[in-house]
Amino acid sequence: MTQALTLSHGLPSAVGNLDAYIQAARRFPMLSEAEEFALARRLREEDDVDAARQLVLSHLRLVIAIARGYLGYGLPHADLIQEGNIGLMKAVKRFDPSRGVRLVSFAMHWIKAEIHEYILKNWRLVKVATTKAQRKLFFNLRSLKASSDTLTPAEVDEIAYKLGVKAEEVVEMETRMGGRDLALDGSPDDEDDNRVAPIAYLADSAAEPTQVLEAREYDRLQSDGLQQALAGLDERSRRIVEARWLDEENPATLHDLAAEFGVSAERIRQIEVKALQKMKGLLAA
Repeated sequence: MTQALTLSHGLPSAVGNLDAYIQAARRFPMLSEAEEFALARRLREEDDVDAARQLVLSHLRLVIAIARGYLGYGLPHADLIQEGNIGLMKAVKRFDPSRGVRLVSFAMHWIKAEIHEYILKNWRLVKVATTKAQRKLFFNLRSLKASSDTLTPAEVDEIAYKLGVKAEEVVEMETRMGGRDLALDGSPDDEDDNRVAPIAYLADSAAEPTQVLEAREYDRLQSDGLQQALAGLDERSRRIVEARWLDEENPATLHDLAAEFGVSAERIRQIEVKALQKMKGLLAA
């Protein structure tokens, strides 16, 4: 997104700043109910692109007004308008005038939905709201707070009651909104900050190349040793150990193997114990 907005499909020209865009958008007249109905019918019945263009252009001022209400999140007004315009176009495409609702009322939902999605994706590097309850909190908590101070327990309970959410969810969202983004590797101009930057304590030693190679070699030796130990067993003992200990998806029970070999479950257990002891000795050698 950029600060410049391009006016197309009937707008006089491309404009290079937000004020010019707003002034141009306001020059498009509002539609009467009859005009709106006729255009919407042409769009639905004849797939008339020009009718869709007129419906969109006549409601650009609505998007501007709605987007202005979200300036408190620190995102560019032009970007908010741009996203709102996408919602407006989606609303025009789905608008059915036969339901007796004006486009201005129908489009508000779609415009706000697109702006909400944009804010949630761009307000912070880390998403602050993913569930429906969190989204509701995100867009209402700021206006419900009486001051910039931390909420008191009584205020938390009151907001939770008003929004129909849990008190702990209010506290969690306040903490998220009060946080700030932190550079992974700290500030290049401050050596002290770099010592405590996340990169200093988020490193995974297990990913260090020598550690990876050692782990692979250990796994290889363990695997080779296991195969050698199994090779030292007789066929029946090897079958019992493999079925009981090496089949992770469907390990056999003592009774399963007893039925297979025609002996008692206790006899299978004895063979298993003896085989494991032998393997332990071979692996230790």
